[in-house]
Amino acid sequence: MLKRLIILLTLVLLAVVFSDLLLNYIESPVLSPLGSYYAANGPAELGAANLVTSVIVTYRGLDTLGEVTVLFISAAGVGLLLGRREAETDVAEPRNPASEIVQSAAQLLMPLVFLFGVYVFVNGHLTPGGGFQGGAIIASGILLLLLAQPYAAVSRRLIGITESLSGFSYVVVGVLGVILAGGFLDNRIMGLGQFGSLFSAGAIPIIYILIGFKVGAELGSVLDRFRAAGTGEQ
Repeated sequence: MLKRLIILLTLVLLAVVFSDLLLNYIESPVLSPLGSYYAANGPAELGAANLVTSVIVTYRGLDTLGEVTVLFISAAGVGLLLGRREAETDVAEPRNPASEIVQSAAQLLMPLVFLFGVYVFVNGHLTPGGGFQGGAIIASGILLLLLAQPYAAVSRRLIGITESLSGFSYVVVGVLGVILAGGFLDNRIMGLGQFGSLFSAGAIPIIYILIGFKVGAELGSVLDRFRAAGTGEQ
């Protein structure tokens, strides 16, 4: 009873805190000075047709580095906690295999899901999308495999190597931006190319490729850890 009362009071306090923001929110009809600068100068300075990409990957590159770091810490924490559970589990919980239709559909769709994920982060500087979105799509392909084949072997060594190399290369590209251009993750360490083409926006496609593989590997590792903890696999 006391626990439910505490939860109820917490929800009421949150409602009070956010009600003022919700009721008195007024959307600004104009961009802020910083937003106006991004909109006016982003495409010309960075060569990316997707303005969101210009802001996230370059102008606010340190924020993106923080987000990648948070995701890494989360994946490492899940691996640590569920790894202990795996070590303490001696008997695997039996699970019924998926139907033949699900398994066949997974074999057909998983390569297409991976290909679509790669497409999303390779073209992130041209269309809505990018490294995080593409990496999440790749992780959904791994989830599809684990749902269709609960006892399928996923190489944690390969996932770890992919995540480590992608993260290290991402930092290297960022440092090269400091040395060769105007700041961390500055994409102008490479030529901007022709605006709107695949090979444009300097190093942004490379940055998104690295982020995509890193995010996909980390989320895939989390999914595999949950699967292993649920089946008692060691």
